Amino acid sequence: MPGPRFLQLADVAEVLNISANQVYALVRRGDIPAVKIGGRGQWRVEATELEKYIERLYSETKEFIDAHPFGEDAEATEEAQH
Repeated sequence: MPGPRFLQLADVAEVLNISANQVYALVRRGDIPAVKIGGRGQWRVEATELEKYIERLYSETKEFIDAHPFGEDAEATEEAQH
């Protein structure tokens, strides 16, 4: 059986292994789409949006690694620049 459709910020924090305050900041910046539900305006993140965010992070990390090689390739690039 699949998990819940919507997650509390604390649940998102647990998945990402960060604090709930950090998740709140990501939501407020628009990095992770979320909705406010109920009279108290509690934030909820749809599980599919969390997965999209994680996939985006993988893509951005790959782009960073490709742009900033580490190891033999990086050493060769540095030597060629000097």
